[in-house]
Amino acid sequence: MIKRYGIYWANLDPVIGAEMKKRRPVVVVSMEQMNSILETIVICPLTTVLHHKWRTRIQIICAHRKAEIAVDQIRAISKKRIGKKLDFLPPDTAEELRKLISEMYALP
Repeated sequence: MIKRYGIYWANLDPVIGAEMKKRRPVVVVSMEQMNSILETIVICPLTTVLHHKWRTRIQIICAHRKAEIAVDQIRAISKKRIGKKLDFLPPDTAEELRKLISEMYALP
């Protein structure tokens, strides 16, 4: 079962335009009920290119490296793209992620 707030390796290729590409860690943000039924999951990719002043990014440590959760790059991907589990977000970071997603994508 793919768990919400789990950090997994994912192959994001092929991509179009400015989408994040290559094999990289991603945070699963879709709920487990959806993950168990659908063939897709919703993720936010991680990057090690840090943008400290971008409000659309959350700074974390993953696998002993500084990284950012790129909430501005949220998307649905096939479960077939998911690989090995790397880590799990701590509860406070998961809460921060939920709040930022709500702030960015909620209806006015």
